[in-house]
Amino acid sequence: MTSLADLTTLRVGGPARDIVEPGSDDDMIDAVRAADTAGIPVLILGGGSNLLVSDAGFDGVVVRDARRDAEADVSLHNDGACGGLSITAAAGVPWDALVERAVRSQWSGFEALSGIPGSTGATPVQNVGAYGADVSELVAQVRTWDRATQSVRTLPLMSLGFTYRDSVLKRSMRGGADDGAVWQPSPRYVVLSVTFHTRMASLSAPVRYAQLAGALGVEQGARVPITDVRDAVLELRRSKGMLLDGADPDTWSAGSFFTNPVLEASAAAALPVDAPRFPAGPGAPEGAIKTSAAWLIEHAGFGKGFAVGDGVRASLSTKHALALTNRGGASAADLTALARAVRDGVRDAYGIDLVPEPVTVGIEI
Repeated sequence: MTSLADLTTLRVGGPARDIVEPGSDDDMIDAVRAADTAGIPVLILGGGSNLLVSDAGFDGVVVRDARRDAEADVSLHNDGACGGLSITAAAGVPWDALVERAVRSQWSGFEALSGIPGSTGATPVQNVGAYGADVSELVAQVRTWDRATQSVRTLPLMSLGFTYRDSVLKRSMRGGADDGAVWQPSPRYVVLSVTFHTRMASLSAPVRYAQLAGALGVEQGARVPITDVRDAVLELRRSKGMLLDGADPDTWSAGSFFTNPVLEASAAAALPVDAPRFPAGPGAPEGAIKTSAAWLIEHAGFGKGFAVGDGVRASLSTKHALALTNRGGASAADLTALARAVRDGVRDAYGIDLVPEPVTVGIEI
């Protein structure tokens, strides 16, 4: 059996009963349909960068998209509107390979999303974002296999229901339970490809994030060469241990483990005066405020490098308190215990429940 620890960036997870690596849409659909017909659980796996799998593993079929060639799987055409571009990428294309190509080709809007691990197909599910940009600003449509209707279905932007780190695709996970208790994700929609709309430009989208603007030496809202934005974002991510590096345990993580809380105005008002406050963004309740999960974690007493239990097999990153890391030899149980300790500590300190960002398999945090 294949160990899922070998296929995830957290480097934990027990064996999978079976693993298939489809190389085409038809192969992907056939693999999922065959498992569904046989009543076998299915786990869709891309880059494994947003996944925490239990030590018991997954008693089902892991479908790992094998389409990895960005040059072969990305098509480009002019949509005839103001120099706009439409770019379609297979779900299995590594996300940063697409971003690198976008920057090289001067496809504006991708640059602030540089260095995010994982596959292109996962980006609209989580509505991934960083440094003031969200992928929902680029997505035009997502082509899927709808397991409920057993048909190929294309979801346009207006049907994707994007909110902060969420989408219809994510909300469709009709999770079952293992032994009646433990969550097992089971998405209705299997992403086949993603189409993005943008335009040619040598300058970036307006730089919204203060830290990124500072790194670039410009005011917020400025436009700079997109290559400069990519370089600055990669360096910022590297400084926080957010770029995968086999020699650096700070990068053996699932990235940011908790989402930034979106609070109603009354809850935000109860925060300490120095707590960060940001606009909540599209889809949030009127008057809602977003605050920083990293700030809450550190001010609740969980500094960089915090660990629980004997030995340090799992800890918060020594570079960024929002990342839970495998220091070598950690189990899923070790990481789960750490996540629960941090979550409970923030709840006790501030009355706020942090929400895990990674998909969990066989684990309830």
